[in-house]
Amino acid sequence: MAKRPGGELATRPLHFIWMADCSGSMKGDGKIQALNAAIREAIPHMRAVADENPNAQVLVRAIRFANGAQWHIAQPTAVADFKWSDLSADGHTDMGEALAMLAEQLKIPPMSDRALPPVLVLISDGQPTDNFQQGLDMLLAQPWGKKAVRIAIAIGEDADHEVLQLFIGNPELKPLQANNPEALVRQIKWVSTAVLKAASAPASQSTVPLPGGSNVPIPALPAPNAGPASAEDVW
Repeated sequence: MAKRPGGELATRPLHFIWMADCSGSMKGDGKIQALNAAIREAIPHMRAVADENPNAQVLVRAIRFANGAQWHIAQPTAVADFKWSDLSADGHTDMGEALAMLAEQLKIPPMSDRALPPVLVLISDGQPTDNFQQGLDMLLAQPWGKKAVRIAIAIGEDADHEVLQLFIGNPELKPLQANNPEALVRQIKWVSTAVLKAASAPASQSTVPLPGGSNVPIPALPAPNAGPASAEDVW
């Protein structure tokens, strides 16, 4: 509890959850290595944002999906203590199972009804190989699933933008595109800083939904890649 004039400011939990595609296609062209490096590089920036927002307790974890889905980092971990363990890639793209697994964790309980809207970041380079819609329906059936800030990052030109757009659920917010490691670092950093800052700010505690159904004002998107066929594109 942080003291302030006129009373105390309660710290509210903010769950930040990475959802990483670890299918076999992520093995190619260094995609999974680039994802591991980008998330690891983003962690100090996340800590800095959390330090600036004492009203929010930022808790981080991660799901991986390939043949089925598993919690890669299962325990909600304070960002100050969070460490990234490298992902490896192999198998299918069971994205629907990952969404269903996430839905279970967004129920009340284990979620608190006084939490801030969670930030869910879906990262994929392909198409679901299971029942994506069923998993999405389960996620959106939970109040915290519906209120969550849902961001998607498409790795390479083969990512299924239609599916990622359905996950986002906001026509004003498009999937972020990353066609090379530098772009992926840029998109991951934006999610880890600008989006996290917006979600942890007092404005996110408003009970009045904004366009798209969220109650978090999403900041301006980062600059896109230099066209679909930039010389730097490798994916």
